[in-house]
Amino acid sequence: MTFSILTVCTGNICRSPLAEQLLRAGTAQWPEVKVASAGTSALVGDGMPDQAQALSREFGGANPEAHTARDLTADHVRDFDLILGLAREHRRGAVELLPRASRRTFTLREFARLAEGITDDDLADAAALDLSDRSGRLAELVEVAASRRGMVEPPEFPTDDDVVDPYRRGDDVYRASADQLVPAVNVVLAQFARALAVTSP
Repeated sequence: MTFSILTVCTGNICRSPLAEQLLRAGTAQWPEVKVASAGTSALVGDGMPDQAQALSREFGGANPEAHTARDLTADHVRDFDLILGLAREHRRGAVELLPRASRRTFTLREFARLAEGITDDDLADAAALDLSDRSGRLAELVEVAASRRGMVEPPEFPTDDDVVDPYRRGDDVYRASADQLVPAVNVVLAQFARALAVTSP
């Protein structure tokens, strides 16, 4: 079985493909994990701007020039196991398409914030699964993160759960956007590794 991740932004040419490519690179060792992206108002058919492509290469993404933007659909929201919006509006847009997906839909930074404090004890249900059941273990991680909503102190500013949109802005904004996005991706990947390795005492 696979575990599928969808990253979502507005145009699907800057933030969500960057997150997609970094998550794909970081999960390459786990072939069960599939990653894709889409946009709530996608610039369908467009590629990534040069600045976004350069950031993808800098942080380990592969083949960013091949990206083609596509629209987010209700089928995407139904079919993916974890949906990561790059801002709260994208999480909201996904949930509006399929309200029952709300428990597995987060912003990237929100998911990282909720997942960062997860302990091995919190992952007892994942640990009870066979090590080969990677999709099941990652699904348990998503469930634990969702259960921490309302229990983990929220950020001082709600915008701290967003990644700034650099589209049609300067190189400094692209850099600021990456400075928010990349650490969150790294937290997600670290917690994936934890969920996949944890064992019962």
